Amino acid sequence: MSHVQSLAGQTVLVTGASGGIGAAIVQRLSAEGARPVIHYARDRERARALLHKIGGDGLIVQADLSSPDGAFTLWRDALAVAGRIHAVVNNAGIRTEVSVDADPTDWRAAWQKEFQVNFFAAADLCKQALVHFKQNGGGRIVNMASRAGQRGYAADAMPYGATKAALINLTKSIARSFGRDGIVAVAIAPGWVRTEMAEDFVAKHGKDAAVDDIPIGEMAETEEVAELVSFVLRPSQASVNGATFDVNGGSYIR
Repeated sequence: MSHVQSLAGQTVLVTGASGGIGAAIVQRLSAEGARPVIHYARDRERARALLHKIGGDGLIVQADLSSPDGAFTLWRDALAVAGRIHAVVNNAGIRTEVSVDADPTDWRAAWQKEFQVNFFAAADLCKQALVHFKQNGGGRIVNMASRAGQRGYAADAMPYGATKAALINLTKSIARSFGRDGIVAVAIAPGWVRTEMAEDFVAKHGKDAAVDDIPIGEMAETEEVAELVSFVLRPSQASVNGATFDVNGGSYIR
């Protein structure tokens, strides 16, 4: 599949890059001429296989975003190997289930961990990227949010929706505050996307449970999301700054 090399010369850090959406983003960015920095937490083999798949033109960096220093370590290591980073895609995310009936210790642990990975790590990376971008003539930030952050979420997974709502708001603040520095920030808010996480849900609850309220009757494909990421990273797309892009088949319309 040949694409216009619209991202030639760009180095793009993608977090959670060995998983479904992340891997699709890396492949699409590579196809459009970018050099991806593939972040992974644990699965080194998958990260290496992905690098091989894109012909080796990229970099791999390991970091544990569930640790308080994880994002700062990731940025330092990524910058050391890349030299200059033109864009960051905060894609890493987890979704845990915790009931309101849970023990307070378990309840708090679930919220803490989810906010650490889904939001605090992303905010820390944004901080580092903003300083770097201001010193180097600009850059792009794409934050992978969720439909859950806009319309609310299931009773047993409330932390997830809350982290994604915070991520959308952070994106807006960055867009308003740093646009004059040549920095463009956007959020992408998918509904169900066909990933391992979604397939697990379908196996447990049936496909109808996932797609019943999606008017087009299907989940999004990872490639759809990846294509949108590469589009908003094009130098020609500056006025998308501050936007939240819904990719949910019409299941949440605002």
